[in-house]
Parts: sequence; structure tokens; C-alpha cells
Amino acid sequence: MSATVTFEKAKAEGRAALVGYLPAGFPTVDGAVRAIRAMVEAGVDLLEIGLPYSDPVMDGPVIQRAAERALAGGVRVADVLRTVEAVVDAGAPVLVMTYWNPVERYGVSAFARDLAAAGGSGLITPDLIPDEADEWLAASDEHRLDRVFLVSPSSTDTRLAMTLEHCRGFVYAASLMGVTGARDQVSAAAPALVARIRATGAEIPVGVGLGVRDGAQAAEVGSYADGVIVGSALVRCLLDAPDLDAGVAALRSLTAELAAGVRR
Repeated sequence: MSATVTFEKAKAEGRAALVGYLPAGFPTVDGAVRAIRAMVEAGVDLLEIGLPYSDPVMDGPVIQRAAERALAGGVRVADVLRTVEAVVDAGAPVLVMTYWNPVERYGVSAFARDLAAAGGSGLITPDLIPDEADEWLAASDEHRLDRVFLVSPSSTDTRLAMTLEHCRGFVYAASLMGVTGARDQVSAAAPALVARIRATGAEIPVGVGLGVRDGAQAAEVGSYADGVIVGSALVRCLLDAPDLDAGVAALRSLTAELAAGVRR
């Protein structure tokens, strides 16, 4: 199911969609599955499952630490696909967020085929730009997968228009320059970036990410964006917990707070 359907449903309810991120394999493959299911039960509308990678360029310290633990535990692409397959019946579309190198090594067409077979809805590719994505554009068309590219406050008007033209599902608006991580205040550049996207006339949902950590910030971002993307704050619930039970409980509580925020 395309992420577009989820955004349309949230819009019909007069609210933004809540998009939640966790890396596969953290703290273990089965532990991640349990945590992801808890997020959906607590109110996440759309799931981002991270593919842990050894050379991240966008991840902040929280997500980096989680990915390092997943990699140390031996997680592989097959485990990411198994995680997707294990949570697709939880009630939220699942997209994989990945740097491009692991997809290239796996084989772009094979990755698209296996992601679709696992029930995944598409990919979010932070380090891939549409003008270098011909193979992915073709594979995603063949397997009817969403393709979510990123734009940022530094994107030129030309780059913005070209990226929006090639997105499917939604566009990921990185609200600030820099790496991921919860912040005391959401970037002031985010509303202007969303306004620029709207001004192009592109009919695609806009998800805003990088920085949201609580219900109040979720409500703020949800007032002007179609989707509120939360990553580091959710990952930290597991990272800081003494055990999986405590981590899942904290994750469930924060997710419920964020879900209430987007419904204000």
C-alpha cells in the first residue's frame, strides 16, 4: 500500500500523519519487531525501518549508536527484509530508509523485488538524488514502490521541482541542515521550506523530519506539514532503557504523546 493512502486518511481526519523511525536489528531483530509493533499500536501511521549502515552521512549520534549495535549483532539486509515482513500486518505501511550503497551491493532490481515481496511500500533514500537514480526509478515503477527523496532549505528551486517530480508516496523535507537528532526547538526554516514545496503546485504529501522530540513539537509541525517524522527521540527510548521491556514501555508512551500531538 502506498504511503499516499495513509496521508489521505490523516488529511480526511483533519490532522497530520505520524511517521516513526526505528532501525532494524536494534536492540535485536526480534526486539525491533516487538518495538515497531508497539509503535503502531500506540498511534504511528507510517513506519520507517532503517537499514543499519557503517558509514552514515545524515544520522546523528543516537541513531548511529543504535545502528552500530545492530551491526555488531550481525544484522544484514535479509534481516531488514524479514523485519518488514514481520510488521506489515501491524496496521501501518512500511518504508525502508537506507543509504544507497547497500541497495547497489544487493542489486537494485533484486532489492525492489524482495522489498515488494516482503510487503514493503517503498524506500526513503537520503543520499540518492533523482538525476542519479535511473535504475531505482525503473525498479520502483516495475514493483509499484514508493520512492521518497529528500529536500532541504538549501535546495534550489530547480532542484526542488525536479525532486518533487520524481517522488512517490511523499517528499521528505529535512527541516534543517545537519544530522538527525531531537532538539529543543523545531527548525524555523521548516515552514518556509514547506511553503516553497506547496508553491510548486506539486500534489504530493510533505513529511517534515529532523528534530521533533515531543507532543508539543509534533503539534507545531503538524500544523503546517502533512506528516511529522520522528526518529532519534523514539530510538533513544530503547537506547536509554535498562532492558527491552522498559524500552518498549517508554517507546509506547512517547508514541502515544506524539500521536496526541498530531491530533490536536
